[in-house]
Amino acid sequence: MRAVGILGGTFDPVHNAHLAIARRALEALDAGRILWMPTGAAGYRNPPVAPAQHRVAMLRLAIEGEPRYEIDERELAPGHSGYTVDTLTGLRAELGAQVRIYLLLGADQYSKLASWHRPHDLLKLCHLAVFARPRWSVASHFAGNGVVHVPMEPLEVSASEIRERVRRGEHASALLPGPVLEYIRQHRLYGHP
Repeated sequence: MRAVGILGGTFDPVHNAHLAIARRALEALDAGRILWMPTGAAGYRNPPVAPAQHRVAMLRLAIEGEPRYEIDERELAPGHSGYTVDTLTGLRAELGAQVRIYLLLGADQYSKLASWHRPHDLLKLCHLAVFARPRWSVASHFAGNGVVHVPMEPLEVSASEIRERVRRGEHASALLPGPVLEYIRQHRLYGHP
């Protein structure tokens, strides 16, 4: 059975760097599919700006037409802990032990892995596929423990920059898919004028 890549995040909004990581994961990891997992409002981080239904709708627009992409909304369910280890425990039980699971991480998140909830248990449930991010090193004390560094040119795109550009009424069309930008305009998200 082919590997499954897990790409989690707030996707607030989903942008071109997310899509580039997913495409690269399909190739580099020989993944059969990518599960996009939008996160809820966990108590240990800042909540997303856009409500979940808008973030999922934008994600649907962004991945439309790619049959190897699926959205998994389990982290948006009421009462979900928001911890990746809990999500992967459930996913591992569903997929079975024979399916290779890759958690796709940018170097920025990978560098913080030691601060995550039960990081060593996480490494028992999946492999980590780490992608370069501008100005972040991929060095970590988790190196070698099921960690794969996926070569990819880092993209200078961030959701916070997109939100700020939208708020100021500036051009953001090069940073995210056109249908997502149109959705943001139609629904006046992120302070769109």
